[in-house]
Amino acid sequence: MILGIKTSRPRNVDVPRAASILYGDWGTSKAYVIGLAFAVSGYASFWLIAAMCLLTGLVGLNYIVICKHYPDGGGVYASVRHRSEVISIVGAFLLIADYIVTASLSALSAFQYLGFAHPEKFAALSIGVIGVLNLLGPKHTGGLAFLISVPTFIVVVILGVFTIPHLGEAVHNLQPLTGGALKNWNGFVSIVLALSGVEAIANATGVMKLNRGSTDERPVVTRTSTPAILMVAAEVVFFTALLGLGMHALGGLEIAPPDASGGPDVNAPGSPGVRDYMLKYMGQVFVAGALGAQAGVVFGWIVALVFGLLLLSAVNTAIGDLVTVQFLMSRDGEMPPLFKKLNGFGVPWVGAIIATVIPVTLVMLVSDISGLADLYAVGVCGAIATNLGATSTDRSIVLKRWERGLMFFTFLVMAAIEISLLIDKPNARVFAVTILAVGLVMRGLALERTQKKKAREAIAAPVSGDGTVAGGTTTSGSVGQLPGAAAMATAAIQTEGEAMLCAVRGIGRTLDFALRQAKATRRPLYVLFVREQSVITGEDRRRKWREDAEATMIFEHAKAEAGGEIAVLPCYAVSDSPVDTIIDVAATVGASLLILGAPQRSGLIHLLRGNIIRQVSDSLPDDIDLLVYA
Repeated sequence: MILGIKTSRPRNVDVPRAASILYGDWGTSKAYVIGLAFAVSGYASFWLIAAMCLLTGLVGLNYIVICKHYPDGGGVYASVRHRSEVISIVGAFLLIADYIVTASLSALSAFQYLGFAHPEKFAALSIGVIGVLNLLGPKHTGGLAFLISVPTFIVVVILGVFTIPHLGEAVHNLQPLTGGALKNWNGFVSIVLALSGVEAIANATGVMKLNRGSTDERPVVTRTSTPAILMVAAEVVFFTALLGLGMHALGGLEIAPPDASGGPDVNAPGSPGVRDYMLKYMGQVFVAGALGAQAGVVFGWIVALVFGLLLLSAVNTAIGDLVTVQFLMSRDGEMPPLFKKLNGFGVPWVGAIIATVIPVTLVMLVSDISGLADLYAVGVCGAIATNLGATSTDRSIVLKRWERGLMFFTFLVMAAIEISLLIDKPNARVFAVTILAVGLVMRGLALERTQKKKAREAIAAPVSGDGTVAGGTTTSGSVGQLPGAAAMATAAIQTEGEAMLCAVRGIGRTLDFALRQAKATRRPLYVLFVREQSVITGEDRRRKWREDAEATMIFEHAKAEAGGEIAVLPCYAVSDSPVDTIIDVAATVGASLLILGAPQRSGLIHLLRGNIIRQVSDSLPDDIDLLVYA
């Protein structure tokens, strides 16, 4: 008997949570891009901001199409891999460069808004703390991101309302672009920052809710992905343009010459260096003009607080995405196997450490928003250009003629921006080339190790009587009888009553209690071991419990303790959501009683990861009883 058990994370990301994933990056960009634009072109900067908003909307439309055709993950690494492994690797490492700078830039901008002295030090500290928390495995932060994005959106709307009365003055102060096409193109390229979140939402299609009538075998997620992208793109385009224009109503802004620490800054009357917290300054001035100076100060700090929290949420998302990309590439043999080693919380610990240490180092070395912006753009533009170029030229994907044409046109624009960055921004060029070089070296080492391993296995593998190499795979998460003679012995055992399920993390009193209960009531006992991982791949779904030493030890112990008196059936699953897996398995095997052990965890771990017993209890069907053995 083999029963299929789903081990992948359930598709539970709805439109608000999908939108919050995107808003955490796109929504935060206005916090620093408006000030950077003024530092580039002064009172003519609105024209650059408008062009950036147009490009943002264009990229959003293209990723609606990508999410439609890649419902199991449409990020550059996944969607391009079937076309070319090399191109997918280049795109993946450009995306890694993007996530590294996203974490550094977002953290630095957060503490610029909060007004900390030496913001780079606090940014480095915050990245370190968030990295440590990720090592403990907190997951499903879409709800938290949603809670943060809601007040941010409200504050942006309020700021927009106070900006509208000043639009007439802003238009009066608006100046035409000067300096020629090449200068203005370079200025536009330097502020193309509001884009990388779209790769994050494309990667998240694998956990989005399905359209009504679609199935896991033939998934469609457009009713989640399309509204999420449209909503966030509309907010970003409209309010970035509105606030970018409203900024021109601020009188007396002056571009300060660049110093040794970074690019040109923006000074305001009585407030030097407002480039990196322009929205806070706008809120202070506009609200003070309408409601008084004290109200302006209060609203300015509200702007700083909500954007600071949203920017720190973006740091957490970037670190998580970095860990995921490294793990997936390691599983595919494109990075050394060290990157797929898991800690006790199912987190790839080497990748998590690297995803923390590099951004910390970068923010200390490049402690200027404009310097980080150059590095940021080269990664995100390269990754998006790779994805759009590969998808638009892929004839195996059925695209409408206008979709393919629009996508290819956007690819040309993004490619032109990437080339300009590589030519005109030496630091960005060095950064991108360094990331690619290190990545390709690691890929070479991984491939060399894989080839040597295959050669050793080919020599050592036993050969069956018909000349074929012994082996094979089964569906991960299968529930079945023990193999061989143990299976026949178990089948012959007479049991009474409905089945029991005991979910365990190891050999201990909970398992012994479940075995005693099963013997006393003559009921069959399913023993479930969930191998928790923060990232799940196809290889994990095919993993057998015999390939997991800890699971094998638990199941063989249970069989030995049963002593042939009761039927003990092993259940094995690899999952990034143990709670959902336990509930799914309990329903699938028809258990009437679920036994869980009370976890021995510190208060901090309970706070970060939640109470698994309470989560199971809240979602368990009414016809399944829950017994907690403490």
